[in-house]
Amino acid sequence: MPSLPHVNFAGLDVTRLIIGGNPFSGFSHQSRERDAEMLDYYTVARIKETLARAEAAGINTAIMRCDAHIQRLLREYYNEGGKIQWIAQVPGDRSLVGFAAEVRRMAAAGAKAAYLHGGLLDACYADRDADGFARLVDALREGGVPVGTAGHAPEAHLWAHELDLPLNFHVVCFYNCGSLHDGKGEKFREDDPPHAIEAIQQIEKPCIAYKIMAAGRVEPRAAFERAFSGIKPGDVVNVGMYRGDNDDMIEENVRTVGEIVGA
Repeated sequence: MPSLPHVNFAGLDVTRLIIGGNPFSGFSHQSRERDAEMLDYYTVARIKETLARAEAAGINTAIMRCDAHIQRLLREYYNEGGKIQWIAQVPGDRSLVGFAAEVRRMAAAGAKAAYLHGGLLDACYADRDADGFARLVDALREGGVPVGTAGHAPEAHLWAHELDLPLNFHVVCFYNCGSLHDGKGEKFREDDPPHAIEAIQQIEKPCIAYKIMAAGRVEPRAAFERAFSGIKPGDVVNVGMYRGDNDDMIEENVRTVGEIVGA
C-alpha cells in the first residue's frame, strides 16, 4: 500500500489524509434515517476499532467533536494504547457562556489542536462581527494548542484571514452547505468547490479541506484528485469514513491518496 505523506501542520506532524468523526456522531448530511444508521453502527467499540485501523493504515490524526461522548471514548482509546492525535471541533456561541469550561475540558482530554465550529464563523461573518469573532479566537487559544476556524463560505474564510487574528489554520468546506445550520436544509452544488479552492490558495496559513466528497455524493478518487490538485502542498484533507458501507473503506482511501500524492 502506498504510504501517506506527512506535513508540518501548525507545528504538528499530520498525515495529508485525516479521518473525520461525523459518521461516529451520526451526522450523515444525507437523511435522518442515515443518521440513525450511523449511530447504530458506530458503537464505542467499533469507533475504537476504526481509529485503530486508521492508525494501522498510516493515518495519524482524527478530527472529532468535543462532546462528552467523544472525550470519554478517547480516554478509553488512549488508556488501551491508542496513539492517534485528536483535533477537536469546538462548538459555542458569541455569548461565550460555558465556553471557557468547554475549552478546559477539551485541553484536558488531550486535543492537539482545536477549531471553532463553522457555524460560528458563518454567523460572525454574516453580521461582520469582527470583535465577536476575535473574542471566540482568544477564548479558544486559552486551551494552549494551535487553533483554527471552520466555515462553510469561502468569503467568510477570506474575511477572517484579513482580520489577521492569531489563527494557526483554517478548516475550509468544499461545499457552501452552511444553510443546514440556519434551518434551510442541505445544499451541495458542484459549482462550489472551485470557489473553496480559490480561497484556500489565497489563505497563507495551512488549511484542512473537508466535505470534499459532498457527504458521499462524489466518487472518492475523483474527489481526492480534485482536492489534492487544488489545495496547497502543506494542506491536508479530512474525510469521514462510514465502514457500514464498505468495511475496507479506510484502507482503500489511504491507498488512493498514497497513489495520488505519493510519499
